[in-house]
Amino acid sequence: MKSVFLLTIISLVSCSQLAVKRPVKLTILHTNDHHGRFWANKDGEYGLAARATLIRRLREEIRASGGEVLLLDAGDVNTGIPQSDLLNAEPDFRGMSAIGYDAMALGNHEFDNPLSVIKKQQAEWARFPFISANIYHKGEKSRVFPSHIAKEVGGLKVIIFGLTTEDTPKKSKAEHTRDITFTPAVEEAKTLVPQLRPKADVLIALTHTGHYPDEKHGPDAPGDVTIARQAPGIDVIIGGHTQKPLFKPDVQNGTVIVQAHEWGKYVGRVDLEVLDGKVRLTDYKLIPVNLKDSQERIVPAADLEKMLRPYKEQGEKALLIKVATVDGELVGKREVVRAQETNLGNLITSSMQAKFNADLSVMNSGGIRDSLYPGDVTIENILTVLPFGSEIVTAELTGQELTKYVEDVITLGTPGSGSFPQFSGVEVTMDKTTKKLKRLRVGGNEISLQKTYLLALPEFIANGGDKYPVLKFRKYGHVDADVLKEYLIMKKALRSRDFSVRGYLKFD
Repeated sequence: MKSVFLLTIISLVSCSQLAVKRPVKLTILHTNDHHGRFWANKDGEYGLAARATLIRRLREEIRASGGEVLLLDAGDVNTGIPQSDLLNAEPDFRGMSAIGYDAMALGNHEFDNPLSVIKKQQAEWARFPFISANIYHKGEKSRVFPSHIAKEVGGLKVIIFGLTTEDTPKKSKAEHTRDITFTPAVEEAKTLVPQLRPKADVLIALTHTGHYPDEKHGPDAPGDVTIARQAPGIDVIIGGHTQKPLFKPDVQNGTVIVQAHEWGKYVGRVDLEVLDGKVRLTDYKLIPVNLKDSQERIVPAADLEKMLRPYKEQGEKALLIKVATVDGELVGKREVVRAQETNLGNLITSSMQAKFNADLSVMNSGGIRDSLYPGDVTIENILTVLPFGSEIVTAELTGQELTKYVEDVITLGTPGSGSFPQFSGVEVTMDKTTKKLKRLRVGGNEISLQKTYLLALPEFIANGGDKYPVLKFRKYGHVDADVLKEYLIMKKALRSRDFSVRGYLKFD
C-alpha cells in the first residue's frame, strides 16, 4: 500500500511539474485607426462584417489548439466616413462590441467629439473599456479614463495599459480638450511600468502614439519606439496613430512593437508563449480583410451586416446628392498629399481663398483624408475628403509677419507629416542650404513688408494645430466641407488640369 501511495504521489508531482513547464499560448488580435469604416468600401474591402467573420474563425482555431485570445484596438475609431461621423460612430462601437473587443486605447480623433459624446460611446454602445493612463482632468491628479485593465487569461495575469499621444490638443478639436491635460506618454510609461510589471505575467501597452523607426518622430510627439527604449519591461506594444503597416514586428529593448495599418484593412495576429515568467514571440502576421490583392475572400457575417445596414442607409439619402463632376482624380491619398503639393490641395485651398477673397490660403495635409475620383462628386465624397468639420477663418498679417509665417510653416512641414502644407496664392523660393526663405510672391507680386495680407486657413491650424504658428483670427461660421461644396457647385464641371501642381515651392 505504501508503495502504491508513494507512486501516486510521485505521479501527481510529475504531472504538476509537466503542467508548470508547458507554455501557455496567448494570441493577441489587434486593429487600429478604424476611422469610421464600419461598412465595406465600393470594392468590397474591409468592413466590420468581414472582420467579424475572420476574428470568429481565428478564435475558434486558436482555442481548438489550446490557445487563449485577446482582441484589442489602438484607437481612432472616430472620424473618417460621413455615415459614421453623423452618428457619432454608434455603428462602429456597436459592431466592435458584437465582435467582442476586450479594450481600446483612446486616440486623438476620439476628441473630435466632446467628452460627453466619448462617455456616451463608452456607456451605451461599447461593451469594452476605453483606457489611457496619460489623460487627466486639468489641474487635478485624477485620470479621465482608467489607466489599465487586468484580465485572467489561461491562468495568466495579463495587464493592459493605455497611452494617447500628447499631441491630441493639436490634432483634434481644441475646444474639446480645454479641460483635459495630456501628459507625455513616455514619462507616464516610465512611471507606470515599474508599478505594473511585478503584478503581470504579460504586460501589454495599448498605445495611440505612433511608430517612428529609430525614434525619428520629427515634429510629432515621441511614440512607441521611444516608449520601449525608455520604459523597459513591456512585453508587447499594440500601436496606432501613424497608420503604417508593420508586416514584421519592431523589437526594441525586448519589447515587441506592432501596428495593423488602418481602417480594418488588416487584423494583426501576435502569437506568444509564456513559460517560467518569460514571454516569447512565436509568430506575427497581418491578415488582410478582403483587400484587392487578397488571396482569400472572407464572407461578411450576416448578423453584422443586418445590424449595420440601417446605419448605412440612414445617411445615404442626404449624402448621395450630386454637387459637381470632375474629369480626373484629385489626389488626396495620405502617402502623396503629406509629401507634396497635389491638385486636390490646390482645389481645397482655392475654395478657401475664393470664399473669403483672401490673398492666399493654407491647409495642413493631415486634414485631407481621401481623393476625389473621376465622375460625380457627392456630399459624401466631400465629407470623406474633409471629415473634421474645421471652421475656415481669416488672419491679417503684415508682409513681414507673413514672410516669417510662411517660412515657419514650410520648415515645419516635414514630408510625410500631417503638418505638410498645401498653399494657394503664393510662390516661395527657399535657400536649399540654410532652409531660409529667399523670395516670396503673393498673387504674382513680390511681397511688400509693410502691406497687410489676408490669409484664409482652417481654425484648427490657426489655433496651433499640427504645431502651426498660433494666429489671431476672425471667425465666420463656415466649415471646410461647406466651403468646398459651395465652390464645387459654382464650378459644376471641374477640369483637373485647372488645379494641376503649380510648383509653388522651389529651392535655390
